[in-house]
Amino acid sequence: MPPLTGHAVRAVLAALLCAFACALTAHPAPAADRSAADWTAQPAAGAGSRSGEDGGRPYFYLEGLPGTVLQDRLSVTNPGTAPVTVRLRGADAYNSAGGDFAVRGKDSAGTGAWLRLAADRVTVPARTRAEVPFSVTVPADASPGDHPGAIVAEHSGRSVGIRVHLRVSGPTLTALTLEDVSVSGRTIHYTLVNRGNVALAPRLAVSADGVFGTLLRREARNLPVDLLPGQRVKLTEPWRNAPALDSATVRLRVTAAGGAHSEATARAVFVPWAPVAGGALVLAAAAAGAYAYRLRRSHRRPPGDDGPDHGHAARTTAERRHLVKAGAES
Repeated sequence: MPPLTGHAVRAVLAALLCAFACALTAHPAPAADRSAADWTAQPAAGAGSRSGEDGGRPYFYLEGLPGTVLQDRLSVTNPGTAPVTVRLRGADAYNSAGGDFAVRGKDSAGTGAWLRLAADRVTVPARTRAEVPFSVTVPADASPGDHPGAIVAEHSGRSVGIRVHLRVSGPTLTALTLEDVSVSGRTIHYTLVNRGNVALAPRLAVSADGVFGTLLRREARNLPVDLLPGQRVKLTEPWRNAPALDSATVRLRVTAAGGAHSEATARAVFVPWAPVAGGALVLAAAAAGAYAYRLRRSHRRPPGDDGPDHGHAARTTAERRHLVKAGAES
């Protein structure tokens, strides 16, 4: 069989590509099932919902005395084309180190342990919504105040936490402290601690004064954190126009509803280290040059020049003459 020419090889490749394209057209790839990504879980429509809205509540709010049983319903919606089975569980909630709302695993001892769902999993048919009742039994010895929790819904690696804001009736205490204020470069670092028994929405005001006057003034504004009882979060405040050279006193003031407030200050010294380091190098080079110059001059002194060893040399010569004279006399 004669070898294929270049034209023949190109013709064969074109035919194979055409056949592959036709096969793809005849058997298109199946559309991805979006049900795993589109399902939602939220509080069921209730008295707090507005007309025309699905649910209308961003979270569950339950309040009662110790020993009472509180009830509500969770709504799971599946707009996809295939059934979805969602696993459900209760969990305690807390603030992450950066202030985000987070939920615990299976080691909950508060609201997550008090919460009971009618089912720990629910299968929702395509284009359908299912409602799952649940109850929260408040222990008789539960302390007054907020006990944050959540209902966790999971399916196909996706997890959604629906907040449960549980308040046990009784005396409430709002207490907030501001700690560990420091300045690093163009960033102010600080820590907020909720020492009360209710969740707080803190507001922060920032000011800084230097040797030459006011450096920074920021009016109080809401922080993007819901500080839960007993929680500690580390936050930062940018200071993009920090001075290049100054000594500043930075003052932070934080407030929250119920009269909670706290203040803290920190000292910050700003030095343009690059010019300072450059000047130090120049001075070091100048000192090294001066030392080398003096060293060269010391090696170039004439024989009769007075130097550090001139007296010693004179004494040595006199001693030699004395020895020679003594020998001659003997």
